This record gives sequence, structure tokens and C-alpha cells, in this order.
Amino acid sequence: MRFGNVMVAGLGYVDAPHVVRSEQLEEQLGDVLVRAGLHKGLLYALTGIAERRFWDVGAQVSAVAARAGALALDDAAIGPEQVGVLVSTSVCKDFVEPSVASAAHGLLGLSSDCLNFDVGNACLGFLNGMQVVGDMIERGHIDYGLIVDGEGSRPVVEATIARMLQPGVNPEALRNQLATFTLGSGAAAIVLARRELAPNGHRLVGAVNKAATQYNDLCRGQVDSMETDAGNLLVRGIELAADTFALAREQLGWHPDVLDELVVHQVSAVHTAKFAERLSLDSKKIFKLYPTHGNIGPASIPIALCKAREAGRLFDGARVALMGIGSGLNCSMMEVLW
Repeated sequence: MRFGNVMVAGLGYVDAPHVVRSEQLEEQLGDVLVRAGLHKGLLYALTGIAERRFWDVGAQVSAVAARAGALALDDAAIGPEQVGVLVSTSVCKDFVEPSVASAAHGLLGLSSDCLNFDVGNACLGFLNGMQVVGDMIERGHIDYGLIVDGEGSRPVVEATIARMLQPGVNPEALRNQLATFTLGSGAAAIVLARRELAPNGHRLVGAVNKAATQYNDLCRGQVDSMETDAGNLLVRGIELAADTFALAREQLGWHPDVLDELVVHQVSAVHTAKFAERLSLDSKKIFKLYPTHGNIGPASIPIALCKAREAGRLFDGARVALMGIGSGLNCSMMEVLW
């Protein structure tokens, strides 16, 4: 799918305020690590994640998503009344219902004519949301759309630690849930606009998608737990990414040498390195977010994009690749011409 009339007009993100180091989580687990045959320092050794972030106790993801949305609207220099659709892609939810989108819509003071709904697809949701909104703009249904995401890892991490500290817990349970401790928190938003309304924006070139849903059982998350077959998830995810990159070669004209910045959904050091190696990508083109933020789910790509811009890594005419793999398994890749 290619777009001819869609621009990235504004970006915004919010870092969660509380930094939690990997050693702190290991200290809380105490002897559980020993019983599971794991040593201190393993979290960092396995993942390259030194720290992640938590929101305040009781923080609602809709509120932090709205904060990021307000920053993106300011960056795009448009008012709330101009937004035609708001899409929330948060994996985390304040409630089963109503939607996160409805709460963020109300907090932002968007028009009653502004459509709002949630899109959920694990860590891939934000790219899917961009594609949905891009389609609406391309077809002339709206002028501006806002995609928001808020993720909070404190509840699931703290619930997992409490469960692991219960008497009689099988050490295998900890090993199956280690990936939970990679999770971080954050919020991000992007404004997409009709091309002529955002002359200083950045063109959304197109998107490709592939699925391998026969592997939908490799990562299963609940409100208070996440169990992952990490080894198989890595192997099958990288295979799917390679297939998706091949499709991007055909439809978007991609080649590792022509891409200037790689904005990748980052799970860990191993995942990021294997991803770059399998696709023959220059890892220096990837802004490394995971060491200080962990895996922030669908918020990781837009936050990494914002931080790459802040770091001065994006320049006029740069071909910026947005690439993500989500449990399920699904993979999406998009290009933004900066």
C-alpha cells in the first residue's frame, strides 16, 4: 500500500517519571532467582535493559496518552477542533469498557464530530493505527487524525513479583515469565494530515504487512501476567520480519543501503541485533531505546522516532523506516520521507 496524500504533521511523547533498574527487580525477587537456577545480573545480561520506567501508582493510560496527544497537536500547530479521528492503540487499558480512545478524546476536548475508537494488535497497534488513519486521509474522509498510545508496566511487573514470591511456586514459572520484567512504560502520539495542510510535514510513503498467525501461542499476556516462549518467538518473529522486508523491497523500493534511519520496535539487545543481522541492516542506524526504557509495546516506535528527532538523527529527505513485530504473529513496515 502506498500513500500519496498523507503527512506526519506532529509528534509527542511523555516519559514515565519513575526509573526502575534491573537490579532493583532482582533484589525484590530475592531467593526466587536462586531456586530457578538464575543468577543476579541475569536480566541485564540477557536483555541489555538496564532500566525501565513506571508511572505513579494509579495513573491511567488514557490520561498519559492524552498528554502525549496534546504535545503532538501543539507540534502540528493545530487545534483540537480540527481532528477528525482519534485512534488509541494502547495494549494497557483503564477498563474493559469504555475505550481508552473515548477517555483520551474527552480529556483532549476533541469535537463531538471526531470519531474515536481503539485499535488493538499487541506491539504492532500503533503502526496499524497509522495505516487506518492514513487510509481515511487518503480517501478524503478527514483532514487530520491523531493516533495515541499509553502503556503502563507497573501493575503487571508488581503482580508477577508478588506471585513469584508465594510459597511453592514452580521455578519454571519464573523462567516462563522473565519477559515480563523487560516491560516499560511511556506514552506517544502522532498527528497525520492531508498533504496540502502540512507543507512542512513529512510524507507517509506507504506500508506493507505480513502475518504468521500459526504462531499466535508464543506470547500470551493478561492484565497481571505474561508468558512467553522467548526462543521460538525470536526465531519465528525474525523469519516473519525477513518476509515482510522482502515485500517492502518490492512495494516500497527498500534496500538496506537506501534507508537512512531505522525506527524499530525494540524488545531487547538480542532481538534488536538479530533483527538487524537477518535483514542485513546497519545497527548504527537504529536509535537504541531499550537500554533505558525496556519494551514499551506499541509506544516504542513513536517514542524512538521522537527521540531520534531530538538527537538530530533525522534530516530533510531521509528515508525513515518504521518496523515492528507483534505477538500473534504480525509484522508491519512503513516508510516516512523526512
